[in-house]
Amino acid sequence: MSNSPSSQRLICALDTTSPDMALTLAEKLGPSVGALKLGLEFFGACGPDGFARVTQAGLPIFLDLKLHDIPNTVAQAVHALMPLKPSIMTVHSAGGPAMMSAAAEAATEAARTVGCPRPLMVGVTILTSLDEDDLRAVGLSTPVTEQVVRMARLARQSGLDGVVCSPFEIAAIRMACGPDFTLVVPGIRPAGSATHDQKRIMTPAQAIALGADYLVIGRAITGASDPGRAARDIAAEMTGL
Repeated sequence: MSNSPSSQRLICALDTTSPDMALTLAEKLGPSVGALKLGLEFFGACGPDGFARVTQAGLPIFLDLKLHDIPNTVAQAVHALMPLKPSIMTVHSAGGPAMMSAAAEAATEAARTVGCPRPLMVGVTILTSLDEDDLRAVGLSTPVTEQVVRMARLARQSGLDGVVCSPFEIAAIRMACGPDFTLVVPGIRPAGSATHDQKRIMTPAQAIALGADYLVIGRAITGASDPGRAARDIAAEMTGL
C-alpha cells in the first residue's frame, strides 16, 4: 500500500491496451498510488486475463466499465466480474434506481459467493468531458451541478456507496448526500498540465480541499518520464506541500 495518506487517495488510470505496459507502469508506481484504474480501453483489449496480470503488482484495482443496461443484465455482469476481485466498480447512474439497486445487491451477493471483500459500487454521474452545451445537445436543460446532485441522491437511495463526479460538484454532493458518501473524482490536472479532452477540471489540492475521497489521474502520471515521481509530486500537491 501507499506510504502516505494522500497517496492512498490517488488512483492512477492505466489507459492502455497493452497488459505488458500496464504491468510495467503498475510496478513503477508501487507505493506511490493507492490503486490503479482499468477501464473499457484496457478491458476490451485484454479482458480478465489482462486484469489478472496487472493485479500481480499488488495494488487494488478500480474496474471502470460503467455498466449500463437493464437491471438483470447489470446484476449478472457484476456476478460475472466479481471473481476478478475489484476494489471499486462503476455503473451509470442514468440507468435508474432499479438498475443501481440490482448492481448493489449483486455486488454483495457475488462477493459473498466468491469469498472476497465487496467492492465499492459507485455511480457515474455526468462525464467530465461534457459541459452545459453538450447536455443541451442531448436534450438535458438542467444545469450540470443540479443534474449531478439529482443523480447522486438517487444513487445513494438505490444503495450505491458513492458516485463519480467532477470536482465542481463535490461541495454540492457533500451537502446533499453527507460525509460518508464516497466521491471518486476525475477531471484532475496538476498545476500547469494539459487539459486533454476534459472540460470540468481542477487541481489536486483544490479537489481535496472541497472533500474528494479519491482522485483519478492518468496521463499526468503515466506520460511522465518517471511515473512514480510524478505520482509522489501529485500526492504532495494534494496536501498543499
